[in-house]
Amino acid sequence: MMRAVRRIAIVACLALIGGVTYWYLGPGQPSQQQAKQGQQKGPGGGFRRGGGNPNDTVPILAIAARLADVPVYLDGVGTAKALNTVLVRSQVDGKLMKIGFKEGQEVTQGSVIAKIDPTTYQAQYDIAVAKKAQDEAMLANAKLDLERYIRLAATNAVQKQQVDTQKALVDQLTAQTQSDQASINSAKATLDYTDVVAPLTGLTGIRQVDEGNIIHASDTTGIVTITQIKPISVLFNLPQQNLPDLNKGMANGELPVQAVAADGSAVLDRGKLTVINNQVDQTTGTVQLKGEFPNTNVQLWPGQFVNIRVLINTLRQSVVVPTAAVQRGPDNTFVYVVKDDNTVTVRPIMVQQQDDLQAVIASGLMAQERVVTTGFGRLAEGTKVDVTSAENAGQVATDPSQRPARPSGGAPKGKGQGQGQGQRQQGAAADTPAAGPSGPAATDPPQPPQQRRGGGGGGGGGGAPKGREPPAQGAQGAPGGTPSVTQ
Repeated sequence: MMRAVRRIAIVACLALIGGVTYWYLGPGQPSQQQAKQGQQKGPGGGFRRGGGNPNDTVPILAIAARLADVPVYLDGVGTAKALNTVLVRSQVDGKLMKIGFKEGQEVTQGSVIAKIDPTTYQAQYDIAVAKKAQDEAMLANAKLDLERYIRLAATNAVQKQQVDTQKALVDQLTAQTQSDQASINSAKATLDYTDVVAPLTGLTGIRQVDEGNIIHASDTTGIVTITQIKPISVLFNLPQQNLPDLNKGMANGELPVQAVAADGSAVLDRGKLTVINNQVDQTTGTVQLKGEFPNTNVQLWPGQFVNIRVLINTLRQSVVVPTAAVQRGPDNTFVYVVKDDNTVTVRPIMVQQQDDLQAVIASGLMAQERVVTTGFGRLAEGTKVDVTSAENAGQVATDPSQRPARPSGGAPKGKGQGQGQGQRQQGAAADTPAAGPSGPAATDPPQPPQQRRGGGGGGGGGGAPKGREPPAQGAQGAPGGTPSVTQ
């Protein structure tokens, strides 16, 4: 019995060993040569890294470099401030009879916004007027007596001393009437103060007192606050390194200033730079500036935070390419240029100015030369490409001529540094195409050494990270207006 069980166990082990051997070495399993060849081909038949086929064409998006006038801005964040702010207070004591405005209403200069009981002040004015009339009557009588004394003195009927005394009385009454007129003016001014008028044209705030209350000139709360917002001013700070450019611009005339929406999609208002503060804040290394805006459409409000950019220069007829086309290697920045035979070549360039959407090329590239904006993952020197226009694909804005350039190629300074880096990282994601039919970017042929973008500087981002490639820049959608770039 034990011998039969042993035979069955031996047969089962041999069968298991035979099945495993057949599974590994059977005819259905590829050979090592076939496995090596299979590693070189992607799911769609394309060749991956280490075994690329130079005859394959790589789909890319490209656009021609162009000449454009590029504005150069200095950017900052400011706070809107009313051009004038007045706390309206009563100048006399009395009962508040009437409020002549609604909260939030725009009032014009000189309009009556409150009425104080004028009864007492009207009586004081009437007394002053009556007193003057009394003194004027006495003065008229004194003048008649003086004329009589002068005629009598000519015949020696009266003494000369009496004539002189009458002259002095006339002068005294004349001075008295002048004093009465001053009293009338004072009483009239006090009476007018019972009509509280708007000292300027602006918006009223929340009312601080209600009708029927007794108010005093010494009250600190006042009646209402009026703010002038047409025009309106904006206070903002810029690094002290920008002072030479600012002073040079102010010496040549007024510098244009734009207030930009928080998302950079629209210009809220356009104004002018009016003041550069006379000293630098040593704690922050910045200088305060003041811009003035007409605020016709009331897009700016007192206390509102707003992005500000100052136009300090315009680069005339510069070679411009999308920022997505600029790549950064270990030694320099470069672009992939598409030649006439639809092959690409690596071209080192010098970047003069750059923002999130476009870069100004100082050297290394000519206008009308086509540069690659998407599809870098499988590119190398001499790679054949299948070119699609980036504009037709919706990746590049049709009218990017108004995109601002950063005044320097380095990373933004100060508070805007983190924001600038984040914006450039977003642009870097757009530099790489989605995985095509030939396989993911991780298996594409080798390319010139690059590093991922995100630390700022003159170059754009490198190739896509391994394993996946983010969507093209066009999928993100270019903003409708000029974006704010922190200097």
